[in-house]
Amino acid sequence: MSAPMNIGEAAKASGVSAKMIRHYESVGLFPQASRTDAGYRQYTDNDVATLRFIRHSRDLGFSLDQIRELLGLWQDRRRPSRQVKALAQAHLQELDQKLQELHAMKATLQHLVQCCHGDDRPECPILEILADSDTNTKAQRTPAKSGLRPGRQR
Repeated sequence: MSAPMNIGEAAKASGVSAKMIRHYESVGLFPQASRTDAGYRQYTDNDVATLRFIRHSRDLGFSLDQIRELLGLWQDRRRPSRQVKALAQAHLQELDQKLQELHAMKATLQHLVQCCHGDDRPECPILEILADSDTNTKAQRTPAKSGLRPGRQR
C-alpha cells in the first residue's frame, strides 16, 4: 500500500477532478476522506479504485443513484451477478429510448434545414416550428407533422 494521497494526487490517479471528488463526497456517493491535522484530505489506493469505478460508471452514463447501487453491489462480494446484470439491462433500455429520441430530433431538424432556403428572405420554417404553440412537444414533431416539404416555405 502506498502513502496517502492528497486530493490533487487522487484526482490525477483516478481521472476524476478534485471538484468532482468533493461533489461525490457532498452527495454521499463517496465517503468523506480522512483528514490530516492541518485539515487536508487524504486518500488511499482503495479510494482511488472507488473513484475509478465511479468514473467508469459515469462514462457509461449511469446516474448517481444507479452508481450508488452499483457500488453497493461491487462492494458486496456475495451478491448474485443477476442483480448487476438487471441494473445494466435497465440502463441499456434507457439508452435505447434516448437514442430513439435523438434520432427523431435529428430527422426533424434535418427536414427543417432542408425546408429553409437560407437566403435573404425573413421567412424561416425552422423559426416557425420553434415558435409554434401547438400542444405537440417540438422534439417529438416529425417531418410529416410539420406540414413542410423540402424546398417550400409555409
